[in-house]
Amino acid sequence: MSLPADNPVHVQTILDSVADGVFTVDSELRITSFNRAAEEITGFRRSEALGQPCCEIFRTNVCFDHCPLRKAFASGENITNVEVDVLDRHNREIPISVNASVLRDEHGAVIGGVETFRDLSQLRALANEVQERFSFHNMISRNPRMQQLFDILPDVAHSDATVLLHGASGTGKELFAQAIHNLSPRNEHPLVVINCGALPEQLLEAEIFGVRKGAYTGAVANRKGRLALAEGGTLFLDEIGDLPLPLQVKLLRVLENNEYQALGSDETRRADVRFVAASHRDLARLVEEKRFRQDLYYRLNVVSLRIPPLSERSEDIPLLLDMALQRFCQKHGKRIGRFSHQALEQLLTYPYEGNVRELLNLVERAVILCRGTQIEPMHIPALSLSTPLAKKHGCPDKDTLRHLLQRFQGNRQQLAQHLGVDRTTLWRWIRRHQLT
Repeated sequence: MSLPADNPVHVQTILDSVADGVFTVDSELRITSFNRAAEEITGFRRSEALGQPCCEIFRTNVCFDHCPLRKAFASGENITNVEVDVLDRHNREIPISVNASVLRDEHGAVIGGVETFRDLSQLRALANEVQERFSFHNMISRNPRMQQLFDILPDVAHSDATVLLHGASGTGKELFAQAIHNLSPRNEHPLVVINCGALPEQLLEAEIFGVRKGAYTGAVANRKGRLALAEGGTLFLDEIGDLPLPLQVKLLRVLENNEYQALGSDETRRADVRFVAASHRDLARLVEEKRFRQDLYYRLNVVSLRIPPLSERSEDIPLLLDMALQRFCQKHGKRIGRFSHQALEQLLTYPYEGNVRELLNLVERAVILCRGTQIEPMHIPALSLSTPLAKKHGCPDKDTLRHLLQRFQGNRQQLAQHLGVDRTTLWRWIRRHQLT
């Protein structure tokens, strides 16, 4: 880029007419021009900025490690869409998007650089508003089925009825159990969690019901079980489908009579707990196969909630990605502003067989590996190994397909290749969603 220098007043008038902040620097990174929008965003007057090192006026969190202007000087290439935070005159952090380019004279020699920047405060506020609108007790979704679940959850929580949560691994069943407990009258007492598939039968019995000293080798003292620890609160039985049949009988007694006995004890104890159970397996089929007691199934299945997998709520993926990026940047002390377009496209069509848990793991790994200000595909190795979403789950939903058409600027051949389908299949999907 070259900048006319024969009429500085004319140049400054042009710069002041631009809505984005703009400043130029010489080869030593001292500010040579500073437009009106730059004054408004940073709070520094032009007269204060001119002649100063840009890092003293334009104080960002990447000035010394990842300065866009230094990168432009070193590569000779344009640096675009770098999201950073800048401190204004009053030391308030303002989120901005930065672009940087070198300035050359008529002979092509580098004489300085130009940086443009846009205030993202309103966009960030809007994004936060969207997240708040679609958030519910640490869960986030704009999917209609999820919203229906959010709507009925307060009534379910207040009922004290036993709840059975159905859903694939990673869909957030424990978050639902936590929300039910938090919204219930029992929320001042503990929520106790136990995974019914994590222990062998004898140890699992001791964990749930407690154990009396000497009940088995290694039982050297009386120990409370999860039922006693959850007294007055909620016991969440995760992966209830893995509960051995003998323990199903004991659990049924608790559900029917609110009574139980610790392992190795003849003393009958009262249980004051609310039960929430969850399984990724089809319990009705396990009943047919005689691997799960029918009477226990009916006792647990008073209120049944099915949590859809991420493949059925792909419109939530952008929300979840933004939420995860913010959470893990804060956790790991990183300042990463965004996903690159290429990374985002691939993340939007990744199959997520592990559902929300897998999405969170992918983003956290990417945040840890990323040293810059935006996440690239190389920071997410799993993307290169994934099968396209279309081959896994068929036609994307309307919002995802519309988003992808915009990303590929209507190029159906490229989009079909990206989805791993032929153009005829893509055309049928576009017709189905009336996106022609």
